[in-house]
Amino acid sequence: MDPNIEGKVVVITGASSGLGEATARHLSAQGAIAILGARRVDRIRALAEELVRNGRKALAVETDVTQRDQVQHLVDAAVNAYGRIDIMLNNAGLMPSSPLERLKIDDWDRMIDVNIKGVLYGIAAALPYMQQQKSGHFINVSSVAGHKVRAGGTVYAATKHAVRALSEGLRMEVKPYNIRTTIISPGAVATELPDHVTEPDIAAYMKMAYASAIPADSFARAVAFAISQPEDMDINEILFRPTGQEF
Repeated sequence: MDPNIEGKVVVITGASSGLGEATARHLSAQGAIAILGARRVDRIRALAEELVRNGRKALAVETDVTQRDQVQHLVDAAVNAYGRIDIMLNNAGLMPSSPLERLKIDDWDRMIDVNIKGVLYGIAAALPYMQQQKSGHFINVSSVAGHKVRAGGTVYAATKHAVRALSEGLRMEVKPYNIRTTIISPGAVATELPDHVTEPDIAAYMKMAYASAIPADSFARAVAFAISQPEDMDINEILFRPTGQEF
């Protein structure tokens, strides 16, 4: 176990599959306490039960990140159960990409609500506790699309650029409280994210782009790397891709 991870209380949104699920398992194996938030409560309960059977500590809390009160309840549940929150992993995200001219405005709204407001709600819920503790670590999930814009994925890219801007502003503002911040920008990782695409031509492109996708554990290892550093070292940004990914 990593001494800088063991015993840490880690709140994870979007923990029912993909990046969140893999990270919960990976950090739990390092001795972290996993607080799992997602809408699919049956899946996070099953994951929490699995972790507990393996001798770990875990808690599942039904959470829709578009609802501020539910995100607050998730973080409050962590503090009420374990007395603190050490890491807030704002991971929940959607990617129903399409060209702007198709006016998939409902999809735009969903991405803004989950990918941007969900991150803000996570910050709002955890920040007061971390300020009081004078310690903590925010990890916000952006994307390669937060660095590069691709035609057909404009709104998704805009939301992930926003995550990077929010995270950089947060980094500067929380220095008086000894709080660390990390942006993680994955490339093609094997998750349910491409399944959100409903436009057939964009879905076909995504299938091709994700042919070289690497396992979700790659993201979990990046999270563990950022957390495992000494308190005086702040890993502010990690950008990674499959070795064969061009975009």
